[in-house]
Amino acid sequence: MAKNRLSDLNDHLFMQLERLSDEDLSNEEIEKEAKRAEAIVGVADKIIANASLGIQAAKLVAGHGADPTPYLRTINATAVPAQVEDRS
Repeated sequence: MAKNRLSDLNDHLFMQLERLSDEDLSNEEIEKEAKRAEAIVGVADKIIANASLGIQAAKLVAGHGADPTPYLRTINATAVPAQVEDRS
């Protein structure tokens, strides 16, 4: 199964942080991991922006009484509330 949830992204970011914190890495390996981390952060920023847009769309849809779950695909299914209230 593909790992395409925000919780998976969080796991990837922490794994990269652990690799960067490895005291046994040579200077060359640290440089390589730093470049890799920079690329991961760039992609992560886009994923988070996309998820934020989905949440905004879900709020708008829920505010009009429709089911917002199609807009919340990247969020772990167990975290999606069964019912969303309009609090505006």
